[in-house]
Amino acid sequence: MVGEFEYVLLTAAATLGDDAYGAAIRQQIESTTGRRCSIGALYTTIDRLESKGLVATWMGEATSERGGRAKRMVRLTPQGVRAAKDFYNAIIRVSRKASWAVEGRKGTV
Repeated sequence: MVGEFEYVLLTAAATLGDDAYGAAIRQQIESTTGRRCSIGALYTTIDRLESKGLVATWMGEATSERGGRAKRMVRLTPQGVRAAKDFYNAIIRVSRKASWAVEGRKGTV
């Protein structure tokens, strides 16, 4: 099973689709979680996910807004989609009876 940050990265990349590359994924993670994401953690995790066969990466076109540098593009593999779905479903199952997951239940947070 993937870890929490791996899941967040996979989800951000899937959400961005064809626009998924390092800086955009980082911005997506930070805006949706409200947490800072270091470039080092991001690329270390991308490398790990790629070695597990959960994402594929390639160098995109060089762009003028990046000073002529190419973007490292990211796309989920079918195995990456499965791993993200498995993590999501596990969280749903384990949370099912938690007080914050049950509407109208006494003791909700």
